[in-house]
Amino acid sequence: MSSIFTKIVEGKIPCYKIDESEDCLAFLDINPNAYGHTLCILKREVDYIFDLSDHEYLSLMKFSKKIAKALKKSVNCERIAVSVVGLEVPHVHVHLIPINSMKDLDFSNNLEMQKNNFEEVCNKIKSNLV
Repeated sequence: MSSIFTKIVEGKIPCYKIDESEDCLAFLDINPNAYGHTLCILKREVDYIFDLSDHEYLSLMKFSKKIAKALKKSVNCERIAVSVVGLEVPHVHVHLIPINSMKDLDFSNNLEMQKNNFEEVCNKIKSNLV
């Protein structure tokens, strides 16, 4: 059965897409910890990050770095945190979360955002892609 992320890749579920490459896709998390919380995924559905080939792993990390740099320019924060948990959706994904303290990484705290907030930050990040 396809994961929700595979359905996003296939265009069956909409997303706030930031960028994509041949292998990867970046989009906003719809249950964000912070303004700008972004997910970077490998388009191919693989459940566990350490089951990726070296090429896929490096491709996802390089893509995530590019997105993180644009995100940092777009959102007022101390750093962009990187988290790979892998329990909530069985599809490898990297969380890029703007943070100012460790408490910003608490996944039980979700920021409520409206459609216009998602569109605004998505466009800001896109404008800062190099």
